[in-house]
Amino acid sequence: MSTIESERPVVPPGDLAAGERVYREMIAGQRWHVPERYNMAADVADHHPGDRTALIFEDHTGRHQEVSWAEVRERSLRVAAHLHALGVRKGDRVAVLLPQRPDTPATYLGVLRTGAVLVTMSLLWADEPIAYRLADSDSTVLVTEHAELDRARPLAEEAGARLVSVDDPEIAQHPAEFATADTAADDPALIFYTSGTTGEAKGIVHAHRTLLGHNEFQYCHDLRPGDVFHGAGDWAWSMAKLMGPLRAGATHLVYRPAAGFDPEGLLAAMARNRVTTALVNPTFVRKMRADVPDAGTRYPQSLRVVCCANEPLTPDLIEWFDEQFGVTLLDYYGSTESYPLVGNFPGVPVKPGSMGRPLPGWDVALLDERERPVEPGQPGEICLRAGSNPQFPLGYWRRPEASAKDFGGDWYHTKDQAVVDSDGYYWFLGRTDDVIKTSGYRVGPYEVEAVLREHPAVADAGVVGVPDPVRGQLVKAWIELADGYSPSPELGEQIMSFAKANHSRFACPRLVEFAARLPRSATGKIQRAELRRRDLS
Repeated sequence: MSTIESERPVVPPGDLAAGERVYREMIAGQRWHVPERYNMAADVADHHPGDRTALIFEDHTGRHQEVSWAEVRERSLRVAAHLHALGVRKGDRVAVLLPQRPDTPATYLGVLRTGAVLVTMSLLWADEPIAYRLADSDSTVLVTEHAELDRARPLAEEAGARLVSVDDPEIAQHPAEFATADTAADDPALIFYTSGTTGEAKGIVHAHRTLLGHNEFQYCHDLRPGDVFHGAGDWAWSMAKLMGPLRAGATHLVYRPAAGFDPEGLLAAMARNRVTTALVNPTFVRKMRADVPDAGTRYPQSLRVVCCANEPLTPDLIEWFDEQFGVTLLDYYGSTESYPLVGNFPGVPVKPGSMGRPLPGWDVALLDERERPVEPGQPGEICLRAGSNPQFPLGYWRRPEASAKDFGGDWYHTKDQAVVDSDGYYWFLGRTDDVIKTSGYRVGPYEVEAVLREHPAVADAGVVGVPDPVRGQLVKAWIELADGYSPSPELGEQIMSFAKANHSRFACPRLVEFAARLPRSATGKIQRAELRRRDLS
């Protein structure tokens, strides 16, 4: 596997016609190549020169460590040999609960080499969701680090899983020799769990071929030889942002702060290591803008392409980032089940606020309740034709009825609403359950939230619909205040008036409630379902 050399032409920002030609050429040139026998770990780890740098780790103490491909490959073989010696076999589930440390990628790859199914876990989770996922996946082994053994031991014992520390010196004693399992491309490789905001979290099973479907690193990131990549966030939620760039031969930069989010430390690390392409999220950019408003002047970067995902990207963030770094943020969209579906691409003009167009090879459409295409400008549900690319999941773990319902038809329904304009660009409205219908209007909450965040008193906002006998629903805003502001009815009125003046009369909040902290998922998204539950209670 070699990195893709880009010869994509430079298109003026507003030249939609030229951008359309570039996009059509990408569509025409896309072909899926999925071999019958395929192991993700072998594809990622076994094709790079051993002396090339695979990963760079830095932290707040000034530590700098570079990990070569020879080290990644040898460590993954030793991990695989150790797990095999403990009885792990093809099809077993192995849960990994690790932070982003230098040997975490090799640990993931070692599990996959055995043919076992990797269940990724995050240390950010509380004990209960970890215990639930261990039990639900029926994991036979839980791999963690020595510092987490006391926490992990009772969880493993409750689930009947064997506890393994990656710091066990026995792992290094195995020879770096292991025959990677002969797996089919369709064999299970990964289980990711949904957030569970509408019920128990479900494990989504992805095959080894899933990595072959992640062509965002070709089309959105435009990865090239010599690129240094940084992906914000925990690998436990997205193996693709780790494995995709590594497979393509890019060097992956990891920065570990003392605690929480350290934008200055990260920006300095990115500058020192000349990061050329990155994947961030809007929350990340908003926090960076708040903490380091002059980031571009203080920390000049080598960035060429930066993509943004996980939640809608607002025009103000695109404008600020471009002003600071001279790079246009490229939004793309996907779900835990299928990711990504729609995106923006270098060489194709960006419409700020739009999440772009379907990725080449992804058969995406906006459909109504009867699975009929909607006209441009009309809201519809974002749907993906079932089995239309290698990333399509095998189903939900041990939930045949839910699997058949969600994945067994002609289309996979994301439950996200959008509109498409006459140029083919998609504009996000919100979750099917989140879209507010008030006085005959359909209101996408994220647009209202974006306006509210522009008010100086608003640190963050969550917008939901609440029942109303006259309008059907009222728009309600939950507000997390910025430092220096205190809740009051007068401030609530000011915020509502601000939204009316800067968005619309029909979509402005009619109710405002202040909260010390808004409920967020582990990835930083505001949990609107939880806000609705608070109203019901």
